[in-house]
Amino acid sequence: MNKIHIFRHTAVAFALTLLASCSTDFINLQDPNAVASSTYYRTENDVQLAVNGIYQSLRSGNSVGETSGLFNEERSDNAGRNDNQSNAGEPFQFNDFSLLPSNTYLKSHWLGLYQTISRSNQVLEGIEKVTFSDNNLKEQYQAEAKFLRALIYFELVRKWGDVPLVTRPLTTADEVRASTFREKQEVVYQQIVADLKDVVASPLPNQQNAANRGRVSKAAGNALLGKVYLTMATTLDAANRSTNLNQAKTYLMAAYGMRTFGKLSEIPYADVFDVSKKTTNPELIFQIVNKQGDINYSSSIARNNQAKGETINSLFTSSGSGTNVKPDLVKAFEEGDKRKDFSIKYANDPIVKDYFITKFRDNSAAATTNGYGGNDWILLRYADVILMLAEVNLYLGDEAAAIGYLDQVRERAGLPLYGTAKSDPAYAARYPTLKLAILHERRVELAFENQRWYDLLRFFTTDELVSYFRAKSQDDYGLAKLSNFSAKDRYYPIPFDEFKLNPEAMYQNPGY
Repeated sequence: MNKIHIFRHTAVAFALTLLASCSTDFINLQDPNAVASSTYYRTENDVQLAVNGIYQSLRSGNSVGETSGLFNEERSDNAGRNDNQSNAGEPFQFNDFSLLPSNTYLKSHWLGLYQTISRSNQVLEGIEKVTFSDNNLKEQYQAEAKFLRALIYFELVRKWGDVPLVTRPLTTADEVRASTFREKQEVVYQQIVADLKDVVASPLPNQQNAANRGRVSKAAGNALLGKVYLTMATTLDAANRSTNLNQAKTYLMAAYGMRTFGKLSEIPYADVFDVSKKTTNPELIFQIVNKQGDINYSSSIARNNQAKGETINSLFTSSGSGTNVKPDLVKAFEEGDKRKDFSIKYANDPIVKDYFITKFRDNSAAATTNGYGGNDWILLRYADVILMLAEVNLYLGDEAAAIGYLDQVRERAGLPLYGTAKSDPAYAARYPTLKLAILHERRVELAFENQRWYDLLRFFTTDELVSYFRAKSQDDYGLAKLSNFSAKDRYYPIPFDEFKLNPEAMYQNPGY
């Protein structure tokens, strides 16, 4: 019997218990015993726990959690690794553009993403078996499940292109076999849009309060839908470009209109990542919540990024080199950019002598010397929305509006406004167009937040992307070979175990 990997789910995924009602309760989950999903959904509380189970799945590094940078930042020109031996060299393949369909990390990522989709589908079916005293609560839970499903399908479609599209639980082998095929990415995008339109029309609050940070809001739905339309405009059929751009502007402006601050400069850059301000910082739109000092639900990102001999990130004593920062990114920061000294630091330890990531810090006593940090993992924030508004206005021909949004981000960073910066010969030479200036700003503003690879896919055609990478200096890239980059690297290969289930319907991406 074939092993059906892509849609495998456990019936017990939603039998979850919750601790008492504090602001991070819904991340504290455990699986008591096997309970069949067909009989699980009886009360409103059952649905709440099952929705919490979807959120819990996001935490995995195989999904979109804080340790998922291998599949995003390490695929880009921001970060990587110079170790091509550890774990059979498989992590190195991502940044070396030598990725094989048999890569076990790739397979785990695929399975991790589909686990969230499976949980979402279970909730959306199971919720119909429960009678709610307040229908608005039912609609909020449905909106949360649809947002999380859309978020993950958006990850899948950008990484693999055509992917299996499943919107209901699969309970028999025949159902699984019938769904084991790659749906065209245009159809997948239609489902993403439909889900997110339901989110923005739901009774969810515009912004979640401090006690519910980490849960979906209308601002999150609008921001993600705007990003989806912008991606569709720049990567799909050009015939729909104008329509998609205008839709992107509509939803991004809706998200922007829901902010609770004026200009971005009102929020210091360091505050965005300050553990003590994570529940009240108005720039944050959607985040994965972590619990400081908790062995199971804390963040490890500060500890993992820290280099030997350093204490800036964590009280944890590191013996490694931290996360590798490519010289290509180090050189991209402009003189006087406040974000550089906050985001990266040079470690002068004899065994390191390299830049490492300092953007995510928790060196407080509460995090302990084990590095059990309280850093939340940010998936959406307003600087991202503002720079997307710059991008979409540029494409729609309103350069003045685009520059206005770009300048909001540059002003906070302590940099000259664009009109002044472009008169500097060095800046103009590196970023001769407003489009490249916006891409540059996104790079340094959102570095290490898993945005860079997707930005490159959105800003460049495949041929342009090949030229972009090939034009970089190998000396600024490390051991991974830029010469390996080719048109095939626009998408990931379909994991071999998925391809072999049905080689015709689960056809491999070109070049693999």
